[in-house]
Amino acid sequence: MKYRMCVLPGDGIGPEIVAQAVRVLDRVGEVFGHGFECATQLIGGAAIDATGGPLPEETLVAAKASDAVLLGAVGGPKWDAMDKAVRPEKGLLGIRKELGLFANLRPARLFDVLKNACCLRPDIVGQGLDVMVVRELTGGAYFGQPRGEETRGGERVAFNTMIYSESEIRRIAKVGFETARKRSGKLCSVDKANVLDVSQLWREVVIDEARNHSDVELSHMYVDNAAMQLVRAPSQFDVIVTENLFGDILSDEAAVITGSIGMLPSASLGAGGPGLYEPIHGSAPDIAGKDLANPLATILSVAMMFTHSLDLPAEAAAVERAVAEVLGQGYRTGDIMSPGGALVGCSRMGELVAGAIRA
Repeated sequence: MKYRMCVLPGDGIGPEIVAQAVRVLDRVGEVFGHGFECATQLIGGAAIDATGGPLPEETLVAAKASDAVLLGAVGGPKWDAMDKAVRPEKGLLGIRKELGLFANLRPARLFDVLKNACCLRPDIVGQGLDVMVVRELTGGAYFGQPRGEETRGGERVAFNTMIYSESEIRRIAKVGFETARKRSGKLCSVDKANVLDVSQLWREVVIDEARNHSDVELSHMYVDNAAMQLVRAPSQFDVIVTENLFGDILSDEAAVITGSIGMLPSASLGAGGPGLYEPIHGSAPDIAGKDLANPLATILSVAMMFTHSLDLPAEAAAVERAVAEVLGQGYRTGDIMSPGGALVGCSRMGELVAGAIRA
């Protein structure tokens, strides 16, 4: 089979980690007999420097014509002082919106060999950590209107609008229920219904949608309690579904307690068209170009791409096995290094994982 990929290295460590993911992608193609045609395009700060904007039309055209999009990271201090309307992050938000990617799947799983890197108590770690956060991606305070800054009473005020329609809530709830159905059948909907009107509607719609998924056990939790419970007893969670802002925060928290944010992939999906796959960490400009970055989150994002966009489950499993095998052999990048481990750089880690790919 032949597949068209749109590759967006982005900024900071993005080009380094994406290069290793493409190396693994090419190796999977060799082993399983697939062809992956990769079209590299600009996004974020690199796009601003080259074209003046964070999301060139050429990038959008290539993304929409692809079977899947692989993204590195965007942003950095070089562009922090720019007008908010054209900062690198606008490229990421823009491509999500243009591709209709309303569902962000962020798995947080602690590999057994990385238990020592987990910041939680050993007794909590021993209970296991394998959570899938399903985050709504195109609504809420990040996209709501009106938004902006103005002067009131002689001082500046800024405002954002958290807004959701019933249809937006229902479609992400369906993704949450369907995801839970494929796992252990437990879904926790996280909101702030004791304070926010938008959360009250969220809870009502999720409860209504639960009638269509009677085989899934539904629970509800306020976001502040959910943040506490993720570090107190993460094993109680299987799938969490929540709105954009809450999902951003909770999924990053879940990532950190697995040992390193450098280990966590993500998939952004819509009703049709290509999905977008990226590590959940940022561009880490302080280590860019030093061969220090951990490429495993990006490589595991390729595995998610095989699962959710290309319908290649055997290939996804091969990538996940290769990552586990290399970690089991003791190889570590700096962020997950532990006593007795073998320290390697970004390029060497990608090379090791690619070499461990087998059918």
